[in-house]
Amino acid sequence: MAIALADIKKLRDMTSAGMMDCKKALEEAEGDFKRAVEILREKGKSTLAKRGDNETTQGAVLSRVNGGKAILVCLGCETDFVAATPDFKTLAASIADTAIAEFPADLEALKAAKAADGYSLDENITNQAGKTGEKHVLAY
Repeated sequence: MAIALADIKKLRDMTSAGMMDCKKALEEAEGDFKRAVEILREKGKSTLAKRGDNETTQGAVLSRVNGGKAILVCLGCETDFVAATPDFKTLAASIADTAIAEFPADLEALKAAKAADGYSLDENITNQAGKTGEKHVLAY
């Protein structure tokens, strides 16, 4: 099945995944965007599994204060190159914003919390890992 460049660009805009990853996902999904997004998510999970033993010595630590509440979150990655990207910084800020808004009791509750885009933070971290090819770790 031939995939139009406009469809690849649309999926890339939706997911920020690489062009070839988007093309392959659309081909596998036979043009179905929802299925292609799921394929890209699974690729992210696969990336995390393969890199599970790698250390995450780089990343970002963010804090937020709101009224009488304060949070501190750390999003770790493997390299300073990834930590410096706008996508990584945006994800870290989204996590911190969600954490102060939801004020979850523990890390698992934070991972399950929904970000402004409607996806759980854990799903967003997995997507970012799939895009960068690096392990990402969240601490709260």
